[in-house]
Amino acid sequence: MNNTRVKTAVTGAVASMALLLSACGGGAESGDQNQNEQNQSAQSQQSGDQSGQDQSGQDQSGQDQSGQDQSGQDQSGQDSMGEQGVTTVDDIYGPAASKVPTDPSNEGSAKGMVDDPVGTAASNNPLLTSLTKAVKTAGLVDTLNKSDASYTVFAPANSAFEKLDPATLEALLNDPAKKEQLTSILTYHVVPERMNAEELGKAGEVKTVNGKTVPISGSGENIKIDGANVQVGNVPTANATVFVIDEVLMPPKQ
Repeated sequence: MNNTRVKTAVTGAVASMALLLSACGGGAESGDQNQNEQNQSAQSQQSGDQSGQDQSGQDQSGQDQSGQDQSGQDQSGQDSMGEQGVTTVDDIYGPAASKVPTDPSNEGSAKGMVDDPVGTAASNNPLLTSLTKAVKTAGLVDTLNKSDASYTVFAPANSAFEKLDPATLEALLNDPAKKEQLTSILTYHVVPERMNAEELGKAGEVKTVNGKTVPISGSGENIKIDGANVQVGNVPTANATVFVIDEVLMPPKQ
């Protein structure tokens, strides 16, 4: 009987211990499971945050790229917009263009004239020595050389002055009483804005510094200035676009 009670007690103790161990083991396992779930949740949140950050960075990058592209478009638009009437040496045309010096170091060459104001540029060009003398006589050099001015100049070539009556030309260049008339003639060759050949053709007529209007016929490189032929056109200077013509224009009488 006593042995039976001992066995029963031992068995009960063992069972209680086993139950206690099972409970402890289950608690540890449950705790581990809970910890794993918390870690997984934290990792998932961190992964989501990182993904959101990456997405935000990507969006910002896309926005920056878009801004850069927009800037490029604006810059391109600005570059494509040129000033009215301004030409380059590549735009020069005309049957007498070959007579213009080609050495860039020559101030009278097409490239040499680009950086000079029109009064100075004309004085360096071998086709315009007679015009230069007339401009100096009329006292118009400083006016034509104004850096803040823009002109279109119809410049009679030397051959154009040779067509004038010698006595008339002599009087215009040497008689002080003829200075006002000479000034009127010369300012009839100057338009107070820059225009290229295409723009002149479209205009049909242009008002000059003289106050009178010069008719333009034809279009593009085939324009005529009050009936005069263009020998060299679209010549750029620092403040003017020049057309060398084969006639001295005479303003219409009032």
